[in-house]
Amino acid sequence: MDDASALLITVTGRDRPGLTSRLAAALAELQARVLDMEQVVIRDRLTLGILVSPGVDEQATRQALRATAAELGVEVDFTSMAARRPRATTQRHYVTLLGQPLRTSAIAAVTGRIAECGANIDRIVRLSRYPITSFELLVSGGDPRRLRSELAAEAAAQRVDVAVQPASLSRRAKRLVCLDVDSTLVQGEVIEALALRAGCAGDVAAITAAAMDGELDFEQSLRRRVALLEGLPVEAVHEVRDEVTLTPGARTLVRTLRRLGFVVAAVSGGFTVVTDWLRDELGLDYTAGNVLEVADGRLTGRVRGAVVDRAMKALLLERFAGAAGVPLSQTVAVGDGANDLDMLARAGLGIAFNAKPVVRRAADTAVSVPYLDAVLSVLGITREEMDDDDAEDASAHARR
Repeated sequence: MDDASALLITVTGRDRPGLTSRLAAALAELQARVLDMEQVVIRDRLTLGILVSPGVDEQATRQALRATAAELGVEVDFTSMAARRPRATTQRHYVTLLGQPLRTSAIAAVTGRIAECGANIDRIVRLSRYPITSFELLVSGGDPRRLRSELAAEAAAQRVDVAVQPASLSRRAKRLVCLDVDSTLVQGEVIEALALRAGCAGDVAAITAAAMDGELDFEQSLRRRVALLEGLPVEAVHEVRDEVTLTPGARTLVRTLRRLGFVVAAVSGGFTVVTDWLRDELGLDYTAGNVLEVADGRLTGRVRGAVVDRAMKALLLERFAGAAGVPLSQTVAVGDGANDLDMLARAGLGIAFNAKPVVRRAADTAVSVPYLDAVLSVLGITREEMDDDDAEDASAHARR
């Protein structure tokens, strides 16, 4: 539509109930047609923009709205819009910016890169201000590959996290989120805790190092490490399980996702003794891990069945998505290690969480703050939605 002679009305001041309604009523009396409208409130301070149709009686409109604004105790400004041609449809993206802290210099650097890529910031929404600060920018134009590449480089330079995703309906559609366990959903590595109980921590660490150096694949390293646990009483395994510590934000992440209708899964290169506990403790929909073989109340030093390695994690993601009726394009995978690479690549969105450099480079985006619920910001979920979720839980608990 050609907006020749359209009038932009900008209202600023202290917000109050009924303010927008009063202004709209004044415009209705003038038979003005609203072409566009946007409002933001920051700390009770309102900024409201209303674009009304060409041909409106500007003098009468200015007079009526000045009188209404005076009654409401706000200020109003007017701008006559010059004629313009409709903008061609351009590709749009959500750029999520996270930091702890999120310095103004980092914001300046990232938004500067967006401009250098030929893109424009159409809207900014704050997602959270604690325990991390995060903003979602709706960006139009620019080459998507260049945007991702340059913002990733700037994020690394500024030590913040930046995620770039297409702005489409699919972002809010039903999704499956699949989480790695050790050093992602829970803190630390369970096999290391078991090795301490078995008195073989040094030997297990040496095998882990050999695997990281490429001398062993994951299955070989797992079987060798488990072999060192032979004879460990099952009670010791249960003690280690009971000492498992969830990553900060894990409960909020899972609870919020489930309230929003997401399917939540966990896959582990560790053991079912932990994944089964997580399933019951957090209400996960699907879990998978390696099964420690037990005989006469002690570990035999072997695992039963197929090993959950790098390839198996990707396959399990596909199986869970199929069972839940979620297309792979609508899946999210979160992990930290090389064993997660295939899963991250197979998912619609792969998120590296406090990950090793090779994983950060391969993932679609990375989160480097120590709170797992920061993943919710990447998905466009606000802190207020998380807090409302927590408040509802507290209220329900109080009623019991």
